Amino acid sequence: MSEPHVTLMVCTRDRRERLAETLASVSRAVAAAPGIAADAVLVDNGSTDGTPALLADWAARQPFPVALVSEPRPGLARARNAGLARARGRLIALTDDDCTLATDYLPQLLAAFAAGPHAGVIGGRVLAGDPDDLPITLKLEDHPMEAPPRGFPGGFVIGANLAFTARALAAVGPFDERFGAGARFRSAEDTDFLFRALGRGIAVRYDPRFVVWHHHGRRRFDEARRLLAGYAHGDGALYAKHLFRDRRAAAALWADLRLAATQGAGVDTPHPDIRRFALFRLRHGLAGFLAYALRGRAVA
Repeated sequence: MSEPHVTLMVCTRDRRERLAETLASVSRAVAAAPGIAADAVLVDNGSTDGTPALLADWAARQPFPVALVSEPRPGLARARNAGLARARGRLIALTDDDCTLATDYLPQLLAAFAAGPHAGVIGGRVLAGDPDDLPITLKLEDHPMEAPPRGFPGGFVIGANLAFTARALAAVGPFDERFGAGARFRSAEDTDFLFRALGRGIAVRYDPRFVVWHHHGRRRFDEARRLLAGYAHGDGALYAKHLFRDRRAAAALWADLRLAATQGAGVDTPHPDIRRFALFRLRHGLAGFLAYALRGRAVA
């Protein structure tokens, strides 16, 4: 069988009901693009809710190749690495198990890479799947952008809709398994991947053409606050990881300190839900920095 052009990868854990809609959207996207050779890699990350049976049933009914992977050790980065070891496509596209793909996802993905042929990593648009969910974990910009090579890419694109070439993956290496949902540092595995890509001279772009809808289900302020605290904690741990090997980490940390000092002096730039958001981010970021410095070097 010839090499697929695109590998679609979904990692999942204990989200059987929501996952069925994600898989149905993958089926529709592949069926709508018969001229694009595609396969799928599905990674079960230790589910206990019957997810493996759902994955096996869905895979058996697809007219395209599907690889089923089991990674029982918890952690999104671990699951992604296990799946990437089975990815065969020249392009690899990641989405989450609470997302649905647009029907034209595949041709638009290829169009994004054709429009930026030097890019090795491109993130796509992430829209709200449910209007009752809080407007977080979304990427709404309607125009292409390129990440500054010397900047810190936190939030520039997000892992719910992230694609890269197999060549870029080989250059950057696997996701750091100390980061991400289910790991010691519960976020920032995608930011770390992007940071390392930029450090190797790989262009990172955002392109709104290829779209997913995110049904994240968070509707309460306390849920959003915990999520944003986790993001800041992960970024702080990344600063510690890269501080003495890459000037970009020091510059990002210094920028956070300056912004927090400005807000502490009375200049307020409020987040929609958290007043003096820079101070909030700094507090949780410093906690992540210290946690990495004290015990972050070993893989959990």
